[in-house]
Formats: sequence, structure tokens, C-alpha cells
Amino acid sequence: MELIDSHGRVATDLRVSLTDRCNLRCQYCMPAEGLDWLPTEDTLTDDELVRLITIGVEVLGIRDVRFTGGEPLLRRSLPAIIAATKALPSNPRTAMTSNGLGLKHTARALAEAGLDRVNISLDTTDPATFERITRRNRLHDVVAGLAAARDAGLTPVKINAVLLRGINDLEAPDLLRWAMDHDYELRFIEQMPLDAQHGWNREAMVTADETLTLLGEHFTLTGLDGRGSAPAEKFLVDDGPHTVGIIGSVTRPFCGDCNRVRLTADGQIMNCLFAREESDLRAAMRGGASDVEIAERWAAAMMTKLPGHGIADPTFLQSSRPMSAIGG
Repeated sequence: MELIDSHGRVATDLRVSLTDRCNLRCQYCMPAEGLDWLPTEDTLTDDELVRLITIGVEVLGIRDVRFTGGEPLLRRSLPAIIAATKALPSNPRTAMTSNGLGLKHTARALAEAGLDRVNISLDTTDPATFERITRRNRLHDVVAGLAAARDAGLTPVKINAVLLRGINDLEAPDLLRWAMDHDYELRFIEQMPLDAQHGWNREAMVTADETLTLLGEHFTLTGLDGRGSAPAEKFLVDDGPHTVGIIGSVTRPFCGDCNRVRLTADGQIMNCLFAREESDLRAAMRGGASDVEIAERWAAAMMTKLPGHGIADPTFLQSSRPMSAIGG
């Protein structure tokens, strides 16, 4: 059995949200006061998470498992969940997307549990700008977490950066220089309509083209082939060895090659980051469904995947879940 949709795409990359909670308040994600978090009883237990991951990997052909949040480091059992995932016979590749705040103290343990690499969100290296964006004075913790991840062998260490017009957009060249100096791989991501406040504005978004133009004023960028299903277009910087990625989710959609599926912290399958329909695996599992029945329900959810996210369509409606409750 495989997770194929009606357009012939096969999902082999599972994004697992471990929690909807986060210890930052990034203005493009949630309001300053935070959100109403999922009740504990609605969140999947460790055993339930591992069971669903096992079904995905061993029954449905998942080859890559990425742990996300909210902030996945807030789940204390994260090393055990990673270890259980890596112990599966198919030995999936594992990764984590994090804000990096607690990574200084956990990177080594996560690597020993079997985590292969990390993506860390960092939009600026200026402390004042960082605090303005995240509403927290924690830049030093992220920088320390990045170094700890590199030292623990969680490589390549990738940085995800969102440019906000009038706030950090002109810092893009400096951020790239900083990333290259520290041997991190930087990717710029277009701001997407996934904020809890529903305040996203297409005209205010810094586009992929704008980012490339700005970087092109400071570096020689050479496009690389072989993107496949990866979300980032990669460019060699000044003849290498470093690269920079551009993820133009809005203006340069890559939906036709998408191989991703998402499991939320409360056990819902989302076949697209922007999906408004979900399939409830938690209820099926707690209702006594067998692994085969859960796999069939999961496969059926994939068949309804749309050909694209439709952001450019006038009828587009933002997902009812914000990014923090979906997992990137």
C-alpha cells in the first residue's frame, strides 16, 4: 500500500507535529498573547504517535519523518520518540524543524537517539530585530543551539528565514554571509498565509524574485539542477562551496512534485499544508481500529489531495489551523 493521490503523486515524507505549543511569539505566526493550546487529552500520546509513525513507515512507504511543532523541543519525550522511529526495520531518515531555543542542551541526546539533521528558524542576527519579530530576547539561545547541532553532527544544519518587508528584508545579504561563515545552509521562505491572526497580505510579502534580486546585488548566484520534490530552489553562491535556497511557496509553487503529508499533534491527517479538510486517525485508533484499517483511512485521505494549494485563486480560504498547529 502507498500514499498515492488522484494526480499520481506519492507521499513518502511525513511531517509529525508533536505539539501546538511554542515558546516564541513570531508575529507572522501568532499573536503576542499566544493561542488556546490543544487540551492534553486531545494530544496524541507517545505510544499513539509511534504507532501512527510505524504504520506510515512500515505499511504506507514513508521514508522520511520530520518532527515539528509548534516547537518540538517542548515535548520532553522527543528523544524516545526519535529512537523508536529509527528502530523501525525500514530505518527512515529523521529530521526536526525547531526554533532552536533548547537545542544547546539537547542536540547531543537527539543525535544519539538517531536524529539525522535539523532545520532551525532564524530570520535575523540582529538582537533588536529578533526581539521585534519573535517578541522574545532569545537570539543568543538560537545561535548557541545552531552551534550545538553542528557540533553534534546534525548536519547539514539548515536555517529557515522569513523576510518581512520593512523589518528584516534588507538584512538578507548579511544573514547569508553569517550563515556561510558558520557553515550553515540558509533557505529563504516566502511568508505564507498561515498566521493565526489571518493578517497575511500578498502585497506586503517579500517575494522569491525580490529576494534573489537583492542577493544578486551582493553575490553571484548560479542555479542548480536536481531539485526533485524538495521545496527549495538551490543556488551556488560565488562559485561555491556554499549554497542558498529559495522556497517560493506562494509565487513559485511546487505542488506538482509534492511528496509530503502531515500528522497533527491531535491525530489529524492533512494532505496539504493549506488543506481545510482533515482525516481523524486519533478517533479511529482510540475506537479500536486495526493498523490495516488506519492505513486504509490514511490512504483514502490522500486521494482527496487537490492539485495545488490555490493561493492565487480568488476563492482561496486560509486553513483554519495556524502553522503552529499544523507543523511545517
